[in-house]
Amino acid sequence: MKPIPGAKPVPLGQLVRSQDRLSFIYLEHCVVHRDANAITARDRKGTVHIPAASLGALLLGPGTTVSQQAMMLLAESGSTAVWVGEQGVRYYAHGRSLARSSRLLEAQASKVSNQRSRLAVARAMYAMRFAGEDTSGLTMQQLRGREGARVRRIYREQSERTGVEWTRRDYNPEDFAAGSVVNQALSAANTSLYGVVHAAIVALGCAPGLGFVHNGHALSFVFDVADLYKADVAIPVAFDIAAAAEVADIGAETRRAVRDRMKGGAFLETCVRDIKTLLLDTGDPEVEYGPEAFDADVVMLWDDNGRRVAAGTSYSTPDGYVESDRSYAELAEWMDEDT
Repeated sequence: MKPIPGAKPVPLGQLVRSQDRLSFIYLEHCVVHRDANAITARDRKGTVHIPAASLGALLLGPGTTVSQQAMMLLAESGSTAVWVGEQGVRYYAHGRSLARSSRLLEAQASKVSNQRSRLAVARAMYAMRFAGEDTSGLTMQQLRGREGARVRRIYREQSERTGVEWTRRDYNPEDFAAGSVVNQALSAANTSLYGVVHAAIVALGCAPGLGFVHNGHALSFVFDVADLYKADVAIPVAFDIAAAAEVADIGAETRRAVRDRMKGGAFLETCVRDIKTLLLDTGDPEVEYGPEAFDADVVMLWDDNGRRVAAGTSYSTPDGYVESDRSYAELAEWMDEDT
């Protein structure tokens, strides 16, 4: 048999777990290619090698040209490729999931499809933001009201801390420069935050569009999870940038500041843990669902009796019966005798 052409996929054992990866790297005005299992970025100053297997998200800004081999490597490595517009205020694509199991995806779909469990997850999300407040008896309308008051208070506190004047969140997605300096910095910080959260969600095998608080958008769950961290990451960074004496490039300075804040706070580890905690019915998701539960490359068959049935197995008997024609006990007895 002739070998399959092209570079071999990155072995699963060489991939870094999503919570242990670099948050993101931003590139612009360069050619992105592949050298073995590394992404290369080449411009007039030279070539830089980036280990794809340990990268969360690669943000591709204006003037970037990407080869097919580079995109293959990103997809195989479970890294998110994000095309961003000028000033980094838009993003689009993602790579293949790091997860080999669909457990988190199934848990997400199950919870979001039931009104009671969806409300429970939404309450848990707000509880993470409200610093220990009891949200168990609140409706979505009450939760939104409390969140609105909380965000206004945070903006006011950051304005007082930095001395940056604040009126309201005001930005035009079509005209980045039209907003005030702090609004420009907030847009850049939020975009970087969305990109990294999107990378974590996709790496875990979850669906970015199945949100619990947000709804109707392909990135609803991204917005849900990102909102958990805006008060600690995006908002203070944006006000710090706006308070600086002179900032030549608001987008670039903001991205670097967000990256440094994420690195110092072990952001990806926190994000992955929070997602698992929200979607799984356990206080410590690593107890019942250790890392191997999401890395196992196992295909099962669905059964309407609530069982998980192994794939790649013939369930017919020599006399022509199939499993549904016999009781499970009879079939198990026959299979034991046959083996």
